[in-house]
Amino acid sequence: MGEKKRTSFFVDVVDITVEGGKGGDGVVHFRREKYVPKGGPDGGDGGDGGNVYAIGNEHLKTLLDFTYKTYYKAEDGKPGGKRKSKGAKGKDVIIQVPLGTVFYDREDGSVIGEILRHGQKLLLARGGKGGRGNARFATPTNRTPRIREEGKKGEKKRLRLELKYIADIGLVGFPNSGKSTLLRALTGNRVKSADYPFTTLTPNLGVYKNEKAEKIILCDLPGIIEGASKGKGLGLTFLRHIERTHYLIFVLDASKEDPVNDFEKLKEELRAYNPSLLEKERIVVFNKIDLIKSKDKLAIPGERVYYISALTGENVDQIREVIREWLKLKNLQEKTS
Repeated sequence: MGEKKRTSFFVDVVDITVEGGKGGDGVVHFRREKYVPKGGPDGGDGGDGGNVYAIGNEHLKTLLDFTYKTYYKAEDGKPGGKRKSKGAKGKDVIIQVPLGTVFYDREDGSVIGEILRHGQKLLLARGGKGGRGNARFATPTNRTPRIREEGKKGEKKRLRLELKYIADIGLVGFPNSGKSTLLRALTGNRVKSADYPFTTLTPNLGVYKNEKAEKIILCDLPGIIEGASKGKGLGLTFLRHIERTHYLIFVLDASKEDPVNDFEKLKEELRAYNPSLLEKERIVVFNKIDLIKSKDKLAIPGERVYYISALTGENVDQIREVIREWLKLKNLQEKTS
């Protein structure tokens, strides 16, 4: 029996089409009253078409639903009526998305907007304007106009949605470096870990809280492998989630033959994907020191280096102290912004 294939239901890039509703048509109508033999024009305007909006939902973690439905159209506006009555506006369509979703126009690659807060609303496609009825066209020289306007078509857009997790701290490392174990030790988050590659198939979030209940969000990113920036392994799929983080923790397996070289390889993958990732404040953590006899060769000049065992808890308090330092910095930046 071969190894059972593991699948992931995490989806962070999808293509969809959105379309605003068509505006309702204006109408041609004339008053028909018993004592008004020559009733004037009273055809009403059509209602505007509905809009398509996106709204942030903090409970959603993936774009999976958009793989089942890829076309969203708002309701058309209703036609006008007699007595200058305006047609009803078409109903809007509201799409719920996870926080961190970025919307791109697939035609030119431009960014339409992004959803960062729960309840935040973003207009994706505007409905068409309703047409004018013949009452709008009456003039002193044309008292019985028999013209009206048709409603305008709504906007139609082909969009690409990319989910970029909103986390303050990103844990970066090769498979089996112990990122999931460290996240669990720091936050108490129950994450899966085992001794085989790609245990983590989706980004795992954890929340660290200090004694004042102030919090900072950590994200355990699926293991990057050499060549991830060129599409190998799972790394390319999840490298985008590092872009939103403010701080990075490089997690290295101290028991490997050359963990210092692993750090250089990780940096190269990040540099190849987006050089600005290496400008983020960071620390380097040699994990699994309970499995080695000496730390003599585990030094990286110019880097803040820590030696821990996430499994046994050895020196993990040092990492907590760094996170408390970053949390203070984060709170200060939010107060001054």
